[in-house]
Amino acid sequence: METLEEFDRVLASAGSLAGWRVQSIDLRERTAALRGVATDGAVFLGCPMEPEAAAAARAGGALVFPPVPDLPFDPYRGLLYDAHELFENLSAGYEGTPDARAYAWFRETGGDGDIFSSMLRAIHDDSVNDALDELLVGARVVGVMGGHALKRGSDAFADAARLGRTLARSGLTVATGGGPGAMEAANLGAYTAPFEDGVLGKALEILAGSPSFTPSVGAWAEAGFAVRDGWPDGGRSVGIPTWFYGHEPPNVFASHIAKYFVNAVREDGLLARSNAGVVFLPGAAGTLQEIFDNATPNYYQSRGGPTPMVLVGEEHWTRTLPAWPLLCALAEGRPMAGRIALVDSVDEVPDTLERLGHGGGDGA
Repeated sequence: METLEEFDRVLASAGSLAGWRVQSIDLRERTAALRGVATDGAVFLGCPMEPEAAAAARAGGALVFPPVPDLPFDPYRGLLYDAHELFENLSAGYEGTPDARAYAWFRETGGDGDIFSSMLRAIHDDSVNDALDELLVGARVVGVMGGHALKRGSDAFADAARLGRTLARSGLTVATGGGPGAMEAANLGAYTAPFEDGVLGKALEILAGSPSFTPSVGAWAEAGFAVRDGWPDGGRSVGIPTWFYGHEPPNVFASHIAKYFVNAVREDGLLARSNAGVVFLPGAAGTLQEIFDNATPNYYQSRGGPTPMVLVGEEHWTRTLPAWPLLCALAEGRPMAGRIALVDSVDEVPDTLERLGHGGGDGA
């Protein structure tokens, strides 16, 4: 259980906590409720509790893992992040936000060899994995990958946003790397999907005033929140960023943010969960890595069969960074050959994904 409401509901209906996993719930106001309740086999992960309640739980056979003091994050968290949590106190400067403080902690401890720090990172990332799996049960997820350097106000940014909107309106859950650039654009498109078409254009105009997260993350994020304030309750999408690239802040348009410390866990998790396919917009080293991270399980069919891969930008992927010829060479004679495509416009992506998802395709 991951919320106080769920805790109260279980206790009221079952009258027992035996065997339950209680994850990061503040139980300081539930001392009386915990007195005399069966807790055999229960595990309390990072739940603030009064000493009397913790002692009672242990006496009943529970394992109690107390909160870790002085951390800028909760390693036992039961739910994914959202933008307001990560950017809390942004008005006082980005450096004081939970996102920036977690990155600072990671930089201080990432190479210190302290097993306790590495354990906390592993617990945190596993908790995020668990929350992400719970969120995406039954969802058809399409990954949208692309470079962080794509600026607001550019035609390419608008194209990526239109793509995200189209995919979300088709019933797919858009998942991105959660950062700026093409990733933000796709999450923005999904956010505006429930609104009339003109909203996206107005949002793009607002964002163009702060085209990049450099030199000021604060101004960049505040422009994003201005869009959200103007059109609250936007559509759902997922951002999966990492503090490994902590100099790139998360964008504010993903409704659910699964932020990791370990980039390899984040990369594999993002691609593995993209069960409806992955779209690769023009990017640099990070996007190139993602193409072949995704191609490897498709090549070996290690995830039950190849999933669609659509590369966007013929010039970029055949000449600037010629990943397409290598991808075709890998695919030749294998089932994944019918699941890859190169297109030149985002307008071609939805139909191409649909075709590849049904097994059709000639690799071009």
